[in-house]
Amino acid sequence: MSATIPIFAQTTSNQVTVENGILEGTRESELLIFRGVPFAAPPVGELRWKEPQPARNWSGVRKADQFGNKPMQKPIFGDMGFRSKDMSEDCLYLNVWTPAKTMTEKLPVLVYFYGGGLAAGDGSEPRYDGEALAKKGIVVVTLNYRLGIFGFFSHPDLTNESPNKSSGNYGYLDQHAALVWVQKNIDKFGGDPKHITIAGESAGSISVSVQMASPLSKDFIVGAIGESGAAINPTLASIPLQEAEKIGAAFASGVKTGGSLAQLRALSANDLLDAAYTPGQTRTATTPTIDGYFLPKTLPEIFEAGQQAHIPILVGWNSAEVPYQVVLKADAPTLENYKKAVGSLYNDKAEQVLKLYPAASDNDVVKAATALSSDRFIVYSTWKWAELQAKTGGRPVYRYVFSRIRPAMTAAMGNAKPGLAGGIIKDDATKKAPAQPAAVGASHASEIEYALGNLSSNKVYDWTPDDHKVSATMADYFANFIKTGNPNGKGLPHWDANTGKGPVKYMDIDVTSQQKTERDRERYLFLDKEYMK
Repeated sequence: MSATIPIFAQTTSNQVTVENGILEGTRESELLIFRGVPFAAPPVGELRWKEPQPARNWSGVRKADQFGNKPMQKPIFGDMGFRSKDMSEDCLYLNVWTPAKTMTEKLPVLVYFYGGGLAAGDGSEPRYDGEALAKKGIVVVTLNYRLGIFGFFSHPDLTNESPNKSSGNYGYLDQHAALVWVQKNIDKFGGDPKHITIAGESAGSISVSVQMASPLSKDFIVGAIGESGAAINPTLASIPLQEAEKIGAAFASGVKTGGSLAQLRALSANDLLDAAYTPGQTRTATTPTIDGYFLPKTLPEIFEAGQQAHIPILVGWNSAEVPYQVVLKADAPTLENYKKAVGSLYNDKAEQVLKLYPAASDNDVVKAATALSSDRFIVYSTWKWAELQAKTGGRPVYRYVFSRIRPAMTAAMGNAKPGLAGGIIKDDATKKAPAQPAAVGASHASEIEYALGNLSSNKVYDWTPDDHKVSATMADYFANFIKTGNPNGKGLPHWDANTGKGPVKYMDIDVTSQQKTERDRERYLFLDKEYMK
């Protein structure tokens, strides 16, 4: 008698077959995890600065137990830690965490874009790990996309050689290619290709807003989560293609080895990266474009016309995105210096700004200047995105403000202090980290580990039971929204949607999360007039 194969044989296998071949993942913490899965061909050689091409087939079984290479970048942010071994142009890989048992479940899918100003970041960062949300019944995908000069370089010759007569949005096109791959293959991991939610923080949130607006991507997604950022002036807004081409041509002409496309493509990845960070060049050649292909108009124009994805969104920002120094620079936080800085920024409108961001004494300046700095940096653009979607999207918009201030650092961090954008500043033998005023709110990027359930991955801070409580609440809100398009669920404070009618509500996420009514609308309306001229 021949042996029979148990009915559960496939459920215990670590292998799946995708369109390019067989992948073998690893089983960890009740999940099956696939790391370093190619979703497009390596964008090297002649494929540098071209739309991502389909991934190549492989024979046999491909091990998917190591993160792929991180994209080319400089270490410009102090809060990034990578689990990828190497850095390379060959970076178009994604990672999948699935809780599926039979791979036929059709579970909701989350695709998460990392932040880093479109110049840094990687899908292997522990703070983006998919384990916690996957354990809530979600297939989680993180991915890499090209950055900086590799991902957002425009040039007239690139536009001419493109079949779509566009250039400069290669990083965004990588994200789109990943969405195409997910739609084609995620069912093999137990995911539902018709139930994909995209999410991201900072540049990742900006990416979410852009994918919602792009005619290429908008029909792939059923929901979107944006944490601090949208591609709306003044935050990494796309510029007209011809303007970007001029910037790119100027960059090319300044490269010592010659500025033709052939010469630029012949440069090593490291040499090209160094050239992009040469004083005077820096990242001015890495601006996303309104190219008529991936992005036909500005985001406000697309959303005003109702041409974006008509899906529910959950968007918000942190209560103190950046510190007061963004407005005051090196000046002390005194009332005199604050008024001087506002006068320099707003001239004849300074008095109006001082009423919107009031400070009656030196003691009020840190809070007022922090609010102004944060609104100018990224709060306004996120607010505008939510407003536009509520106006023309036809679906619920859930807004939040994340207010939980991180706890003290662990003893192992010594005298280190928080830096910009979630980084840290350590004392060394020659320079003492400058003293900082007490935090007046939650800083940029500080919500990521809370929202994705990854506090334990961050060894810098001495997390308390209250921090874990906030994380549990926020992760549950996110999970519910990914599953149903509605963050509400059992045991959570009720969260009303905004539909463009009535007072705007938002969830203030902290130890005692509670819904509140928008109170700073006049600030945003003032900035709206400034930025939408």
